[in-house]
Amino acid sequence: MRVIVVGAGVVGTMHAWQAVERGHEVVQIEREAEARGASLRNFGQIWVSGRAGGEELQTALRARELWEGIGARVPGLGFRPNGSLTPVRGDLELAVAEAAVAREDAAARGHKLLTPDEARAVNPALRGDFTAALYCERDAAVEPRTAQLALREELLKSPNYTFEPGREVREVIGAGAVRDDHGDVHGGDVVVLCTGAWLGGLVRELAGPDLPVRRVRLQMMQTDPLGEPLTTSVADADSFRYYPAYGSAALDALGAGQPQAETAAAHRMQLLMVQRADGGLTIGDTHEYEHPFAFDTLEDPYDHLTEVVESFLGRPLPKIRRRWAGVYAQCTDSSRVVHRQQVRDGVWLVTGPGGRGMTCSPAIAETTANELGW
Repeated sequence: MRVIVVGAGVVGTMHAWQAVERGHEVVQIEREAEARGASLRNFGQIWVSGRAGGEELQTALRARELWEGIGARVPGLGFRPNGSLTPVRGDLELAVAEAAVAREDAAARGHKLLTPDEARAVNPALRGDFTAALYCERDAAVEPRTAQLALREELLKSPNYTFEPGREVREVIGAGAVRDDHGDVHGGDVVVLCTGAWLGGLVRELAGPDLPVRRVRLQMMQTDPLGEPLTTSVADADSFRYYPAYGSAALDALGAGQPQAETAAAHRMQLLMVQRADGGLTIGDTHEYEHPFAFDTLEDPYDHLTEVVESFLGRPLPKIRRRWAGVYAQCTDSSRVVHRQQVRDGVWLVTGPGGRGMTCSPAIAETTANELGW
């Protein structure tokens, strides 16, 4: 079988990986010299802890297993099973953490409630004050800015893989073939469009105006090296408000009794933080849903994140090295992990994993391969 994959972000690259692993010929087409979208502008977290129970959690757990296997083969991914800690303060936040630990699927996530001393034994960098910390053993991390490059370097070792950068697909020609903006036709048995947040142009033409996917904008930042290990990823209790796994009567009580800080509420914020291979910290994020998106980044969210992080670390942050904004595609049907649609004979669109793209992409691609009979 010959598979044409359009898009070289993490979702597209994992589809190429699945096809090559199954012995198929793959041509991967990318409109940029390299992917520049949400696949690079994220935390690199394999985030199991907050996933909704059922299909979403099972997808994340399967993806976590696949990431670990691929990471053993491709050291350049920087895969590390670092787990995560969510420090909580006060009775209301503690009650949400206790409800998470009481879930039937808590053991699958590796959830445990730790005292401050137990949390610092896991992550000594957390010197600030907190009441307890929710630990998730199954969370992990990779290096988002280099993961696709490392995967492609491994793929290029196969004679069955071809990468075609700097080509924008403009037209579907019959079943399993596309024409790019150079006028070249790439023919195969199946085309998989993994175009990320690019939802206009050909995608709108093929999927129609009612595609159940929206674009979401975020702001993030990265510091200079911390100077010590941050041994786990770190979240704050605002992540309870964002991730579906934490829905409970305790969360309702938190919302009623302890509203978010004004800046966090205005920008739909949570804290997520992970240490990069060079020692710097990737910190975020905000969520903007209303179009048209702003073209600038705002300082208030960065100030809020800095305050929260410093309160957990008990020390000033290193100098901020980078600030950026990104846009990802999110399926508006919250019951679905991703939007997967046959848009023409032999042509499939796979998009909208939302903030689950880096976490779930290996399992999303595996499901596509299984459903299409690769």
